[in-house]
Amino acid sequence: MTDPIIELRRASFGYTDRAVVQAADLAVHAGEVVAVLGPNGSGKSTLVRGLLGLNDHLGGEVRLFGQPRDSFHDHARLGYVPQRHTLSASVRATVEEIVAVGRLSHHRWWRPVVRSAQDVAIIDKALDVVGLSDRADADVSTLSGGQQRRVLIARALASNPDVLLMDEPTAGVDAANQHVLQTVLARLADRGTTMVIVTHELAALAGIVTRIVVVQGGHIAFDGTPDDFAAHRDGFGHDHHHHHHDDEPAPGRTHLPGAPSAGPLDPREGARR
Repeated sequence: MTDPIIELRRASFGYTDRAVVQAADLAVHAGEVVAVLGPNGSGKSTLVRGLLGLNDHLGGEVRLFGQPRDSFHDHARLGYVPQRHTLSASVRATVEEIVAVGRLSHHRWWRPVVRSAQDVAIIDKALDVVGLSDRADADVSTLSGGQQRRVLIARALASNPDVLLMDEPTAGVDAANQHVLQTVLARLADRGTTMVIVTHELAALAGIVTRIVVVQGGHIAFDGTPDDFAAHRDGFGHDHHHHHHDDEPAPGRTHLPGAPSAGPLDPREGARR
């Protein structure tokens, strides 16, 4: 087996002097699709955010692609898809413009950004993977919740990452749109994309996940295959119905009106988020 691309050794993450996740040991190898489960407030989102440097690293060792996180600077190799999608409330932009943001990490910040032919090809490919090629010129404010979630996945893909870290990609999305997102994630898995997915809806990832990690009380309580998890799941008091970030209040469920007609990966008459 190759060296892990993400490795934690007794790692702790949290805020200033308050550890939310403690003494975590975890190794993620190329091609794996790891689901991170746990009840509300268990620390599962903090674990992923800690890998990205979005929470304080309070102890232990974190290595990314064989390097200590503190000396790791090739951040384009990490694609992050947050749960919240407030793009339409704060930005007036087209789908293509949002996805193009993923290319900024490949440009020098002090130079004017001019899209190269490679940039255009990668952006087009990212939109195709998530089934939004026909929405490239649409304003993001006109998209449904599920479609906006796919825009954020495409934005992360545009940086050509070696691993995708996703926080609740199917949360708050109706069953029909969950199926669409499942199709997108399966397509990524078929391409060999390494993924770490925080979720409370494991059924939506059936057949995609290769490993399951359970976080309880800030500790990793289980790390094994889906079959092993199925044999032991009664031992975990997991909440399958509700989710909020470990460090944030539960997001509202705002309906986005005015969604355009269905695209190639959308439900025929699916309800919007």
